[in-house]
Amino acid sequence: MNDIIALALPFFVVTMLVEWALLRRQRNLVGYEARDTAASLSLGIGYLAIAAAYKVVVVAAYVWFYERRIFNIELGALGWVAAFVVQDFCFYWFHRFGHEARIGWAGHVNHHSSTHYNLSTALRQSWTEHLFGPLFWWPLALIGVPVEALLVIEAVSLIYQYWLHTELVGKLGPFEWVFNTPSAHRVHHGRNLQYMDRNYGGILIIWDRLFGTYEPEREPVEYGITKNLDTYNPVRIAFHEWTAMIRDVAHAQSLRAALGAIFAPPGWRADGNHETVRALMQRESRNAASAAAE
Repeated sequence: MNDIIALALPFFVVTMLVEWALLRRQRNLVGYEARDTAASLSLGIGYLAIAAAYKVVVVAAYVWFYERRIFNIELGALGWVAAFVVQDFCFYWFHRFGHEARIGWAGHVNHHSSTHYNLSTALRQSWTEHLFGPLFWWPLALIGVPVEALLVIEAVSLIYQYWLHTELVGKLGPFEWVFNTPSAHRVHHGRNLQYMDRNYGGILIIWDRLFGTYEPEREPVEYGITKNLDTYNPVRIAFHEWTAMIRDVAHAQSLRAALGAIFAPPGWRADGNHETVRALMQRESRNAASAAAE
């Protein structure tokens, strides 16, 4: 997978330069900021290095599961289509886990930490999601997806998602009914309350439509996370939520509080004063209802 991504690096560089030049003419768009872009690129380089080191373990385990497969998927045209669909389905749940469980968010939050939205943001990849990804891919081995197919499809999915990180492409009509697009993914990166925890799809957006997590782009997107960071240090960006989670576990007054600090949604509180997306939405709904009643 890393070999395919490495081959795409010149394409990434050229397209970022083109986008930067075009965005300089767009006064209504945020564009690039040197320190933010440097942080994104640093995180991308770290991701590639860690992925390369971790690849041996992940592939060896995948092969172990594949040798115990239930079915055989032949890599003809139909086999590749089947492998693509099931991998994209697993990616949806992997991505959703990265938002809806605190430990998953600790690994994924750095990808959302930029208040800018451009092609360099796509390279702001996690250094720790490798801990969870295999748990979602190994079942594919049990149903007979060959390791070479998985690695190719993973790389294609990652490269496809690169072009989603731009403000220069508007809505794309019927294409958006099935496939993920820049418009749908801008929503996913929004810190606007109605946009949070939405549009988890990789290449296909149909999973969001099926499981009730789809949200179209309506109002302008405000990028970033609930509490934006005040640093461009890639190490702090990569590990700040891990640090906060470990601190919460260390200060937990009960086993329930400790487990909640790890596995409950981000913003969960043992005292019930939750700041999860669901709690914030419920609070906003109550406030709106109170205002309407006055």
